[in-house]
Amino acid sequence: MSAAPLTGLVIAAHGRHYLADVDGKKIQCVTRGKKTNIAVGDVVNLAMTSGDQAVIESIAERKTLLYRSDQYKSKLLAANLTRLFIVVATEPGFADDLISRSLVAAEAAGIEAHLILNKTDVTDLLPKARERLLTYTSLGYPLHEVSARAAPEHAVATLMPLLEGQSSIFIGQSGMGKSSLINLLVPDADIAVREISAALDTGKHTTTFTRLYHLGQDATIIDSPGFQEFGLYHLSEGMIERAFVEFTPYLGGCKFYNCRHLIEPQCAILAALEAGKIARFRHTLYGQLLHESAQTLY
Repeated sequence: MSAAPLTGLVIAAHGRHYLADVDGKKIQCVTRGKKTNIAVGDVVNLAMTSGDQAVIESIAERKTLLYRSDQYKSKLLAANLTRLFIVVATEPGFADDLISRSLVAAEAAGIEAHLILNKTDVTDLLPKARERLLTYTSLGYPLHEVSARAAPEHAVATLMPLLEGQSSIFIGQSGMGKSSLINLLVPDADIAVREISAALDTGKHTTTFTRLYHLGQDATIIDSPGFQEFGLYHLSEGMIERAFVEFTPYLGGCKFYNCRHLIEPQCAILAALEAGKIARFRHTLYGQLLHESAQTLY
């Protein structure tokens, strides 16, 4: 057997088990030792150990990396992304905290962020949902309105052009219809999930792993498990400050060069907050993120 190194694209991860696509063939992979620093979307160099199994020798340089973290550990979500889509819906209610944290994570990682509002057929709840999302659209984040259930063709026509040529990830809370949208965009998604489950030996019905699908030649879409929290303990104060896009016009305008924009006198950010130019809940989250940043133990 040839010892020439193979290059693969990681298409699924579950614990320390990974699945890589090597020229259309799915290869089961493990890391050497206890390393778990591999993400779906990583391009990896492999050493084959049998016909369909390999060891990951190295990771190609990443363009971007999206991850979340708590006080003790971090969890890689995906690598080499160009676009992040946050899926919300008219019902059940969505959490502004999770949206804002996802946007901060995207900004810090250099990934373009979009919002998708699903279930627009629930017309009585639509105005309220739009009103809540104004906070984000006014900051320049694009919003795309769809109904996976009531208008599937329109949903595909709306989203497919945004995915072409991109490496995208869909994230959101459970119940927002994220999986329904993925199934519309990737007609064989459920078959692929069964294949991946079998290859990773994770059981038939698991949705706890992140997975990547190919959309044509030059586009990929990653589906991540629904989650309720998005910890950002790994971000530094400077990264957090720059990830709030509404702060940008005021940065550098404070009296003190090391201003933290919390209680300092003559702070340009606090002045903008009082003038209603910055949403109070976003500034409150900024303060929480600074606090988290100071707690990190790893």
